[in-house]
Amino acid sequence: MKPVVGLTGGIACGKTTVAKMFSDLGIPVIDADELAREVVEPGTPGLQQIVDEFGKGVLDETGRLDRKTVADLVFGDEDARETLNAIMHPLIAAAGSNQITAHQDDPAPYLLYEAALLVETRSYQAFSALVVVSAEESIQRLRLIARDGFTVREANARIASQLPLARKIAVADHVVVNNGDLDGTRRQVAEIHEKLVAQFASKESK
Repeated sequence: MKPVVGLTGGIACGKTTVAKMFSDLGIPVIDADELAREVVEPGTPGLQQIVDEFGKGVLDETGRLDRKTVADLVFGDEDARETLNAIMHPLIAAAGSNQITAHQDDPAPYLLYEAALLVETRSYQAFSALVVVSAEESIQRLRLIARDGFTVREANARIASQLPLARKIAVADHVVVNNGDLDGTRRQVAEIHEKLVAQFASKESK
């Protein structure tokens, strides 16, 4: 089985940017956020489960899941978030497993699985290595304000609701610091890629 490396990070740390850099190096990226969209497309059992649980108010005018409405609904409501996760996580895990299987013949030395909650769900333990993307909190805040239109208060609340970055870094095999210098970030990714290639090559030779 081809090694799979987990990629995660804090909110607005630039996980997707880093994933694209790995992709540019020829590494197939399995995006859990993309899978999360696929498993709740109209007509899927996943969407029906969410509607059954939370009501038709979670749908937009086209009948698709309104992700912002759902995010607002579960933000600050632990029970609602756990209910949503209990629906979504098994569906995403199954879809991710199918993607990993589909990439087994790829010539790349490893696959990358990008997801937000690898540490929170302890699923990072199933991967061959874990890469965590970090950024200074002030930069996370500015990105949230620019990207999502949050106020400072809303941005701070979103950051505070997350598992502290230090907890993610503590279990990481590799850390990418992404404070805005993209060339510097790209160099870090290239160095980590080289280390991962060497790590998996040495295991194959044993």
